Amino acid sequence: MTVADILMMIAVVSIWSLLLVNVVLIIAGYLYYIENEKREVPPLPEDAPFVTIMVPAHNEGKVITQTVESLLRLDYPHDRYEIIVINDNSSDNSSELLAKLQDKNPTRNLIIINTDNVTGGKGKSNALNIGFKQSKGEYIAIYDADNTPEKTALRYLVGEITHDPSLGAVIGKFRTRNRNASLLTRFINIETLSFQWMAQAGRWKLFKLCTIPGTNFIMRREIIERIGGWDVKAIAEDTEISFRIYMMGYRIKFQPKSVTWEQEPQTLKVWFKQRTRWAKGNIYVIVKNIPLLFDRSAKRIHFDLLYFLSIYFLLLTSLVMSDVLLILHALGYVHTTIAGLSSFLWLLAVILFVTGTFVTLITEKGEMRLSNLWIIMLMYVSYCQLWMVVAAYGLYNYIKDSIFKREVKWYKTERY
Repeated sequence: MTVADILMMIAVVSIWSLLLVNVVLIIAGYLYYIENEKREVPPLPEDAPFVTIMVPAHNEGKVITQTVESLLRLDYPHDRYEIIVINDNSSDNSSELLAKLQDKNPTRNLIIINTDNVTGGKGKSNALNIGFKQSKGEYIAIYDADNTPEKTALRYLVGEITHDPSLGAVIGKFRTRNRNASLLTRFINIETLSFQWMAQAGRWKLFKLCTIPGTNFIMRREIIERIGGWDVKAIAEDTEISFRIYMMGYRIKFQPKSVTWEQEPQTLKVWFKQRTRWAKGNIYVIVKNIPLLFDRSAKRIHFDLLYFLSIYFLLLTSLVMSDVLLILHALGYVHTTIAGLSSFLWLLAVILFVTGTFVTLITEKGEMRLSNLWIIMLMYVSYCQLWMVVAAYGLYNYIKDSIFKREVKWYKTERY
């Protein structure tokens, strides 16, 4: 065996191991969806708990009115929740729009916090910490500024978390509101349904674990108080706080019937900035928590740590190495005897990807379309390959920011 053969074999085994893990998660997630469809969401207690909804917002004038109005329409008892919008050092017309909403709804618990460049403008985590200081809720729910949750979203989250004291948080599902705006948003819609949410459902089914997303979730107030608030250095504050909840002995449950609709990037430039930020943020969380791999008391989160490590380091390295070796082999610079096997396994992986992705889409109303097949195939050879660039660039930015100790700031996703 040549050195090229050994490297190629390592890459192929690594890629397929992770692929099979995701197949198992998708199958388990599909089973959970079937079970959950037959199960009633636990009802609210007779004395519904008081809930604080926090909305961190930075230059969100294009979407903030629609978001707040949808939160005011929730079917949760109106005297049992408050909405705190943290208008964080915005330079657009957000302040004026929010003031009008307050005037239109004088009897509702709608609180607007306007920060400046001294107290605010330092990222989502800092904005949430500011809002939390003024909150009164026994439970804290978070929605991003571009979200329009369905009327039942909060009621379902509260029903779940009050029904089970072992739950530290409950997450809902987010859907792509502008999924038909461009080919990119169709890719994002499929990615969200098939990988983010089906994998979440699978992890809950198999390990009773989930990772908090950035929106449409609820958590116990005591958790935030005990951990001292959100980590202001964490860009991926959702993943970071998930690990801390696990370490407190709580579980995080996925309730897919709680749905919010959000706006996704419509251009490649905006998408790349957003996903690079996610990658950099998750890498920060991985590095911060690596010591927990050697902590027996943290065995509950070992799977998630190893999973994230594998995705952002092992998979990225393996994909790049296998692609480079195949290109060099085709050009005649290196010789590998398993290039043919590698090509066969690549084709098999494509078939598995397309089949698994399509099957997961049938769990959603309106997504059972044969046209999704060619979208998924196109997605594999384009969108999915861009993930390698995003992960690599996110790692580069994390290293650069760590060296120069740059301050965390808002990374604004453009709205439409």
